[in-house]
Amino acid sequence: MSVEGFWKVAVATPFGTRRTELELFTKDGALQGISRGEKETLTLKDLRLEGDRLSWYQSITKPMRMDLVFDVVVDGDEMTGTARGGPMPAAKVSGHRETAAQPA
Repeated sequence: MSVEGFWKVAVATPFGTRRTELELFTKDGALQGISRGEKETLTLKDLRLEGDRLSWYQSITKPMRMDLVFDVVVDGDEMTGTARGGPMPAAKVSGHRETAAQPA
């Protein structure tokens, strides 16, 4: 299964919904990714795809320093799961893959 592409993702935190765009791609035979959020752009670390389960972590600095661990299930162009960070309860994650723009 391919998870490559651009994903619009929402994380429902106790501080409100945080939105980010994930770019997932293969480079040198390895799955890699970038998260472009409301406040910063981050490299996804330890990105793993096992069957339909995708996991990674990212180290945010805003609004506070924290490592967020994501564990989601991908079903076609949809993803659902959780993100955990520090002492915070697990937050629900949902997302959908954006379709590529067609040339004019």
